[in-house]
Amino acid sequence: MKNKQKKSFLLKNSWLYSENKVFINKIYKNFLKNPKKIDDAWKKKFRKIEKLNTIMNNKNIPSENVLQKEEKRNNSNLHKKKWNTCALSIDEKFYNLICAFRKLGHYFADLDPLNLVEKKNVKELSLLYYNITKDDLNQSINIFLFPNTKKLKSYHELYNFLCQTYCGSIGFEYTHLNNMNEIQWLQKYIEKKFYIYSATDKIKKNILKGLIKSETFENFIHTKFPGSKRFSLEGCDILIPILQNIIQYGLNHSSKKIVLGMAHRGRLNVMYNIFKKNIPKMYQNNTKKKQKSFCTGDVKYHMGANITIQKKSKNIDLILLDNPSHLEIITPVVLGFCKSFLESLKINNSLSNHVIPIIVHGDAAFAGQGIIQETLNMSQVPGYCVFGSIHIIINNQIGFTTSKKKYLQSNIYCTDIAKMLDSPIFHVNADHPESVIFIIQLALKFRFLFKKDVFIDLVCYRRLGHNEVDDPRITQPLMYNKIKNHEKIYNIYLKKLNKISDKYIKISQNYFKLYQINLSNHLKEKKNKKNKINSFYIDELEKKSLLKNKIKNFSFTYLIKKMHKTLIIPQNFSLHYQVKKIWDNRLNMITNQQSWDWGAAEMLAYTALILKGVKCRLSGEDVRRGTFSHRHAAIYCQKTGRIHIPLNNIKSIKNNFFIWDSVLSEAATLAFEYGYSITDNFSLNIWEAQFGDFINGAQIIIDQFIISGQQKWGHNSSLVLMLPHGYEGQGPEHSSARIERFLQLCAQKNIRLCVPTTPAQMYHLIQNQGTLKIKKPLIIFTPKSLLRNSETFSTFTEISTGIFKKILLHNKQIIFNKIQKIIFCSGKIYYDLLEYHQRKNLNNILIIRLEQLYPFPIKEIAKILHQLFFIKTCIWCQEEPKNQGSWIFFYLNYQKYISDIFKKIPLQYIGRPKWASTAEGNFYLHKKEQYNIINKAFTCF
Repeated sequence: MKNKQKKSFLLKNSWLYSENKVFINKIYKNFLKNPKKIDDAWKKKFRKIEKLNTIMNNKNIPSENVLQKEEKRNNSNLHKKKWNTCALSIDEKFYNLICAFRKLGHYFADLDPLNLVEKKNVKELSLLYYNITKDDLNQSINIFLFPNTKKLKSYHELYNFLCQTYCGSIGFEYTHLNNMNEIQWLQKYIEKKFYIYSATDKIKKNILKGLIKSETFENFIHTKFPGSKRFSLEGCDILIPILQNIIQYGLNHSSKKIVLGMAHRGRLNVMYNIFKKNIPKMYQNNTKKKQKSFCTGDVKYHMGANITIQKKSKNIDLILLDNPSHLEIITPVVLGFCKSFLESLKINNSLSNHVIPIIVHGDAAFAGQGIIQETLNMSQVPGYCVFGSIHIIINNQIGFTTSKKKYLQSNIYCTDIAKMLDSPIFHVNADHPESVIFIIQLALKFRFLFKKDVFIDLVCYRRLGHNEVDDPRITQPLMYNKIKNHEKIYNIYLKKLNKISDKYIKISQNYFKLYQINLSNHLKEKKNKKNKINSFYIDELEKKSLLKNKIKNFSFTYLIKKMHKTLIIPQNFSLHYQVKKIWDNRLNMITNQQSWDWGAAEMLAYTALILKGVKCRLSGEDVRRGTFSHRHAAIYCQKTGRIHIPLNNIKSIKNNFFIWDSVLSEAATLAFEYGYSITDNFSLNIWEAQFGDFINGAQIIIDQFIISGQQKWGHNSSLVLMLPHGYEGQGPEHSSARIERFLQLCAQKNIRLCVPTTPAQMYHLIQNQGTLKIKKPLIIFTPKSLLRNSETFSTFTEISTGIFKKILLHNKQIIFNKIQKIIFCSGKIYYDLLEYHQRKNLNNILIIRLEQLYPFPIKEIAKILHQLFFIKTCIWCQEEPKNQGSWIFFYLNYQKYISDIFKKIPLQYIGRPKWASTAEGNFYLHKKEQYNIINKAFTCF
């Protein structure tokens, strides 16, 4: 009896199925307006709800509380098996069918041009599943059941409509969204627009032109330069019309920039047909010898481009960012670039459409690369939000040589990861160009209206191998037999147009001739425009470092007054007792009653830069407080939880200081900040690792962008990396930020690498970086335990009148004639050496600490060494193992620059031996090893 009761209850309450929310809302509104127009079955249901007193205070919708309990039961049981629907009305049966089409129709859609995989059998889409008979289909439709189109008269017409709309060449996924307004908007747009959509003659011609452009380019390069890699777009030629459509949409909606990131596939085609780059000439020049240049450049399909497109009185900037072979890593870089542009214009939500981020992905990489999940996770977080991107996945259904369905992903779609973002996903057959254009229009409208990401799964194929040298039949014989016999998109579309009118044959012939001529003419051009490379390699870099025309001059007294304003606490704001103590100390520092600590010096540097008109942006995990609780750039009321950012107390400067506790990600966050830093935005851009060794998680960004971006692509970045580094006996994790790796990457003045050991040095270093005329990345190895070591603190004078010094001596009053031994070092170990030196009063030993490791400060070192005449021993002392740290780097520079000064005195190494790990895991052993290092540094001769 219990099972029968459950079944009976389910049949009576099937309308409470969760997918029916939108429908119920509409019927209930009509019920409130005029109950007479509502079907008797619905009236009974709503009357029953009213009698139970379960209608919400807001009389527009049924109470969520009433529906939720039964909803859970029905959702779990409704589709377990085919069920007897005799007790249901035709409206109820058909509404369940409508919901099934909206939610599941994409599984049965005609998405694959090659028909490689059989369509999924979705029983919920069949009439039999709901016991809908022919007599039911012939009945007149209830207008309230499906109000999105009034042209449908019978349930048979409605069923055909659902099949054509939701199981045609487009698969719609939007019912998973949480926002009811977004669902209703999409539902209405799809069911009203797509059914009546018909491309105009102008749209048809533009699509045809774009397909011919793509086809002609690929054929021309293949013929003129056989065997050359180009990562052909063939199989997804519709990408060119897509981008042309996006450009036109941006122009029509007054957008200022379109920022494009894309992988190799079709990149050269896009550069030629969209960005007007002379790609044929680039192929021709590839065989010629080039003159020596500081710029090493990059392969063609990694290069970026930019162009300004003007139509009538409107113009829009198109930017294609350079991309390494780590394909998806460009995604967060694009977002950072767009964020910088938006913040430079101080654009709010209502004006966010000034920039359109477009990211073209590969299907295997989109599903397989973790950077996608990291980027999607950060995309709606305030510090990283660009109000939505258009994601276009070129779904070749293969990853290099590997079958996608079997080996490359666990989910049905490569886009399933995107569901974490509460965004719509549209799957579309690339062999149906007009459907693709409908979808791109829908995607742009949704993004502009709701400020959210949209994902387009462009299901296509790859006509050739991964590159043109590769034979794909080696691993995919069945797929490529189908592709070989499959008509090209251009031919398919032209046949469709010819059924409408034979004029399109002549039009296409004319287009082919015109584009062939254009390609041939570009190959004959004598001059080839070269990318402008910034004059980064300037010997007088330090002399030209200040932007004197933009920097506002003011006295240090004025700076201190402004710093004092940042320490004013808002009314009714309760500080944590530890923060209160820090605030009291900072008040003493600005009045010269106390030495400056690291946190205060850093905040003073930002204050000075903001007053100079330099925007400061800091991000990273827990940067507001600081991992080691030293910064407190934001403070929190202990009673209300209210957040206050002290630097915003400088009322004359607005929106010039941004500090964001980032999502728990290194790769995506650092890539975002790099993208932010390569714009022309006048700013100081800092990313701080929570612990220095966390930079390991972002090594791709270091290698491919920060270190070599200027060499390859001419991008100058002023990005600052703050990496906590130092051996405190806390084990191999979090001791080392891997100085050796960065030093190995230093060449041609590509970066600046510093290890400041005093707050004053930190202050001047940040000041200098914020006012550099020529952008250059700065890597700072910041302290941990030294943050609270009073021996490191700086005087008021050192901060107010000093400059950043590349090397420091342990004492200003050194008798150089007595010096017999030099200990070179860098970083925290200096203070251990200094303590021993002072305790033993060793006047014959000089400690030189390098505050800047690269560019190597040979001039500053030589100036000191030329005053020394009785040197017998030179030592490099470090706390890192011998195969790590700065030892090898310093040794090579010692041999090159210093040994001749001391008549080839050998350089000795003092430190830990070579280790596979970075540090000891036992605090007692650490202390013992550290003591031995310091003792040996002073006793060996």
